[in-house]
Amino acid sequence: MRTLIAQSFSLEDVSKLRHVVAEHAESCGLHGPRLDDFVLAVHESVVNAVEHAGGYGRFRLYTVDGVICSETRDRGAGIPEPYVNGGKRPSDSSYTGRGIYLIRRLCDAADFRTGPGGTTVLLTMRLPRRPGPDARGRMRRIRVTAPGGRPFGRFTA
Repeated sequence: MRTLIAQSFSLEDVSKLRHVVAEHAESCGLHGPRLDDFVLAVHESVVNAVEHAGGYGRFRLYTVDGVICSETRDRGAGIPEPYVNGGKRPSDSSYTGRGIYLIRRLCDAADFRTGPGGTTVLLTMRLPRRPGPDARGRMRRIRVTAPGGRPFGRFTA
């Protein structure tokens, strides 16, 4: 496990935290729509803590086993049960309930642990596979043979 960010946050930190998460996630290999999706989901989890759980929380971003994970913790009163599932799309006229709905759809996995002592939101996104250090610049050795399986001169590539 490699920790990229571990810090407390409040309303004043939300915008900067979003930019720092984007930079770290991109440096870990997320790009394009998957990067945008992850950053938006993380942003929603942080904004929810600020808006609904006392205005502050604790954030951690880390990588482990080919995934990038964010953990947002707060000490609020917990998420009401109808919102935790987040499976049903909120109506177009609803002013609340979109954050968890979006979070669940934007990440590969989203886990909510909530109760009267606070909430922890764990978001994960698989990282693209990167070739290992031995794979870069290496070519396979090929032996060229003539018909009948006999070597054709001494050429190898």
